[in-house]
Amino acid sequence: MFPEKKKKKVDYEALNSSLMHIPRMDVAAVRNLIDVGIREIYELQGRDPNVLMEEARQKNDEIPEDRIRYFRMAVYFAESDEPETARMHPDAWN
Repeated sequence: MFPEKKKKKVDYEALNSSLMHIPRMDVAAVRNLIDVGIREIYELQGRDPNVLMEEARQKNDEIPEDRIRYFRMAVYFAESDEPETARMHPDAWN
């Protein structure tokens, strides 16, 4: 009667990662960071978001250009003791 709905694959590793503690962080961006070896927030300190993007693109060339916003936001969060609320949104990093 109704067509079967396909189940979406759930990335439990990314969802359970400490990187998801970064406000407004995208699960797909966390997956990209895990794929390049970043598993903890402190590992983002001192990293260049553009280099992270290049490394992620080497693993998966289908990453959209706007994913860099999440990498910039994540590095900012990792390097800030008290991150500004206004900067903790991906749109602030265009």
